[in-house]
Amino acid sequence: MKVFADQLPAALAKKLPRVVIVAGDEPLQHRDACDAVRAAARQAGVEEREVLDVEPNFAWGRLMEMSSNLSLFATSKLMELRLGNHKLGQEGSKALAQYAETLDNSDDVLLIGMGKLDAKQQKSAWFKTLDKHGLFVPVWPVDASRLGYWLRDRASLHGLQIDLEAARLLGERTEGNLLAADQELQKLALIHPQGTRLNVESIAQGVEDSTRFDVFNLADACLKGEPSRASRIVNGLRSEGVEAPIVLWALSRELRTLLSLHQHLDQGQSFEHACKTQKPMIFDKRRPAYQKAIGRLPMKRLHKLLLMAQRLDLAVKGAAAVPLWPGLHDLAMTMAGGRGLLSESAWTYRISANN
Repeated sequence: MKVFADQLPAALAKKLPRVVIVAGDEPLQHRDACDAVRAAARQAGVEEREVLDVEPNFAWGRLMEMSSNLSLFATSKLMELRLGNHKLGQEGSKALAQYAETLDNSDDVLLIGMGKLDAKQQKSAWFKTLDKHGLFVPVWPVDASRLGYWLRDRASLHGLQIDLEAARLLGERTEGNLLAADQELQKLALIHPQGTRLNVESIAQGVEDSTRFDVFNLADACLKGEPSRASRIVNGLRSEGVEAPIVLWALSRELRTLLSLHQHLDQGQSFEHACKTQKPMIFDKRRPAYQKAIGRLPMKRLHKLLLMAQRLDLAVKGAAAVPLWPGLHDLAMTMAGGRGLLSESAWTYRISANN
């Protein structure tokens, strides 16, 4: 039975299931869900716990061995199968299907922690059988529109109250990283008395900007069409003292990749095949961002953006009068679908006599 993460504690309080599958890539909610299962097992008197970490060349026979091992001190145990982002494969699927057949004759609890399960995997025999005997907890990243509300509720777990605008500022300061936001709430709970209501000023003064302003975050924001985020990251890179040529290199590389994708698509190739031809190859998780950028940035616009990058390269070498960081900001904003601040005349340049 599917149960979302915020509903899990209530479901566990009613009955401890024989199987709980926690699946998803958001680490804080994944951790909390697994902790809730462990706590419920202890509350139910299950004291013994065994853990299997799935790694390359994992021997799946160990799962059945662990389930058949009788304890001298307990009638049941909590078994944890930690897959992370490793794929089950045929052997793993077969082992879970085999284990599912023993559920009617077992008092053990199996906790499976894994990455995201797609629709095809949820239709597999092993999943359907285990799902009938337990709970399936899909863990999703919190949508940006809900993040402020989520953090407002989260603050109450640390004995704090937080205004909605303050919660939104916290989400912005941590770039939607729930683990980082939760750590900041823990720090604030140590500083302020229980029940303190935090406002925007409290967050602005007490929360460090824990965003990792690196060039890969910037490239991601530009590809996904997030101009406000791109602007914030450029300013962060500048304040952290990152060298301008590094930022220019990252943006220019993405522009060349997008042009190459366009060329392959114009030749009649599929988007998936075009991604595989890139060096380095564009992996599955990043493909939606590139596909979004391809739809937003036609060839003509990409050539203009490359011209902007070339002029910035001349500015780095002292051969053009374009202001460097404002120019990088404009380039990133335009890539992300926003508007730059520099006038068109600011982009004109003269090559020096020595060049």
